[in-house]
Amino acid sequence: MERLLVLARHGQSEWNLKNLFTGWRDPGLTDRGVEEAVKAGRWMKGEGYGFDVAFTSDLGRAQRTCALILEEMGLSNIETLRSQALNERDYGDLSGLNKDDARARWGAEQVHVWRRSYDVAPPGGESLKDTAARVLPYYIEKILPRVMSGERVLVAAHGNSLRALVMVLDHLTPATIAGLEIATGVPLVYHLNADTTVAGKAVLERDIDVA
Repeated sequence: MERLLVLARHGQSEWNLKNLFTGWRDPGLTDRGVEEAVKAGRWMKGEGYGFDVAFTSDLGRAQRTCALILEEMGLSNIETLRSQALNERDYGDLSGLNKDDARARWGAEQVHVWRRSYDVAPPGGESLKDTAARVLPYYIEKILPRVMSGERVLVAAHGNSLRALVMVLDHLTPATIAGLEIATGVPLVYHLNADTTVAGKAVLERDIDVA
């Protein structure tokens, strides 16, 4: 039984390019973001991967990334489920602000704590711990059973919703999660054991030209 789980952060968004805090705001993908999603689909197709079901968030940049990956793989017609539980963390009062402007206002150290700590939330927003509190139950109730039944599962979501999930899959601690970056458009490929632990992990390499 394959027990395939692939996690893909959306391609570069317009606000990623502008260095803005995004959260639950919904900017579209840049041309580069579209290219990243196409490359991801092409790489996985070339490696022989396929999917039976896909999960994505309620935000357009993740949904478009998911659709572009599946289109490139010839899988546009598979079941695709959307849920707010997989949304990016809510950055609250930081949403829409330039990250450099935020550092100038609150200090680099405080902004780093808001961005990378496990349990400190920005004003009016969510911490990674808060994000995990909605991501993990959804994973356990909706996604994991599909993987464990032998279906091949794609999850196209966001940097922090995926960090919350990778923290559990990779047994990271609140201290070590601070150093984890998930690149845009780079899928993380997991194979799970029968007890739901990780049997193997691979990370896509950006080495494919988009013609």
